[in-house]
Amino acid sequence: MNEVVVELDARRLLCPMPVIKLQNCIGQQAVGARVEITCTDPGALNDIPAWCRINGHSIISSLERDDEYIILVEKGADDN
Repeated sequence: MNEVVVELDARRLLCPMPVIKLQNCIGQQAVGARVEITCTDPGALNDIPAWCRINGHSIISSLERDDEYIILVEKGADDN
């Protein structure tokens, strides 16, 4: 299944900016859309999954490569 993935660059941003950028991006997407966010702040590995749980989104994958953290998020139900 080939899906369009929105790529979001949050490199060199510290907490809470990666989550804020993701929130703004997800808010513009349709339910089921996927956003791949690339971060350099290791705190994003905890912050983004916590934000997703609170807001009804899903983490599809998470990996570390060359001091970057790449997290694929799928938008759940429309947030408030």
